[in-house]
Order: sequence, then C-alpha cells, then structure tokens
Amino acid sequence: MLNVRQILVSAASLVVLGVGLPGCGQKGALFLPTDPAAAHRATLPDSLIPSMGKDAPKAGQAPAQPVKPAEPPASGVTQ
Repeated sequence: MLNVRQILVSAASLVVLGVGLPGCGQKGALFLPTDPAAAHRATLPDSLIPSMGKDAPKAGQAPAQPVKPAEPPASGVTQ
C-alpha cells in the first residue's frame, strides 16, 4: 500500500508537471493566424489524415483533377 507521503509526493509532482508542461516553448498568448500565408498551411487533421484535407473530394464526388496512371520506372533496359 502507498503511504501518505508517497501519495502527497505523487500528487505534488503531477501538479507541477500539469502546470509546467503546457507552457514549454510557448511565448505569449495562443492565437489563430489570419495572415494570407496561413491560409495554405496544413491543419492538424490535414496532417494526421491527408485524405480529409480541404482539397480532398467529399464522399461520392470525383476528384477535382483526374488522377494520372503511374508510369513504369525508368530503367536502362529497353524492350
């Protein structure tokens, strides 16, 4: 069983981590960028699941640009 001292030390360390870690590397308030360059940056969902990006076709729609078939790799052998 945990004694009271171990519980207090664990709780205090969790509080310190909970307060300290969110501020790591952050300077100033958080904000959403509104400049024109930010409009073309990937969002978190775009980064995690690329098929859900802004330019991805919706369910049941064809892609905006036709997909070009893959070309065979260039090799020095001719047939």
